[in-house]
Amino acid sequence: MDILQAIILAIIEGITEFLPVSSTGHMIIASSFFGIASDDFTKLFTIVIQLGAILSVVVLYFKRFFQTFDFYYKILVAFIPAVILGLLFSKKIDALLESPLTVAVSLLVGGIVLLKVDSWFNHSEDTEITYLKAFKIGLFQCLAMVPGVSRSGASIVGGMSQKLSRTSAAEFSFFLAVPTMFGATAKKCYDYYKDGFVLTHDQINLLIIGNVIAFIVALLAIKTFIGFLSRNGFKIFGYYRIIAGIALLVIHYFIHPLTIS
Repeated sequence: MDILQAIILAIIEGITEFLPVSSTGHMIIASSFFGIASDDFTKLFTIVIQLGAILSVVVLYFKRFFQTFDFYYKILVAFIPAVILGLLFSKKIDALLESPLTVAVSLLVGGIVLLKVDSWFNHSEDTEITYLKAFKIGLFQCLAMVPGVSRSGASIVGGMSQKLSRTSAAEFSFFLAVPTMFGATAKKCYDYYKDGFVLTHDQINLLIIGNVIAFIVALLAIKTFIGFLSRNGFKIFGYYRIIAGIALLVIHYFIHPLTIS
């Protein structure tokens, strides 16, 4: 991976992490086109730079993180399903991360869902999150273990299915991202460390650059997304996912098979 590739992947992460379009899916496709997707450092890079994006949530919602313990308990309850399923199916999840075709299908199916979700759940203005609602949102978030589904999209739809308003569901999704993505990053770093993977000086610099760029871009993406979502809903993201999914399927079947290379 060179510095230009690192910058592009970090921009993709910052833009897509909190949008319902799948950051992991986009980075798998981008790194596949670069021809670096199978590289161990690339796999580590795409996970570690999520920390930069996560930090943007902490900065933007700094005061909201100093609430009652009830707030943290609800985040923990929503986080538990991902921990359990992540530990049980980590190898299968890693195998799915090797499949750009899975990303293409997930983008397409998820896009169809987003076209419908506003009409399904668009009438609620509820902002209260109970423990049961938090747990159910956590179950929805687990769908994002399939690359291309979108963690934020799944958890936002989960929140709306529990009669939360679009804004409340999106904000809870952002809060839930902090322990979820931090936990996933910590586990993956530990796995690499256990396997004896050693970072070079240049690779450490790329990780620093990637996190800084992901942080800045994610700040702008979150602020823009909340306002856009409250006014316009999910349809534009649904259309985008459908177009992207179809384009990738056309490339795979008629131009060149999508593979990790």
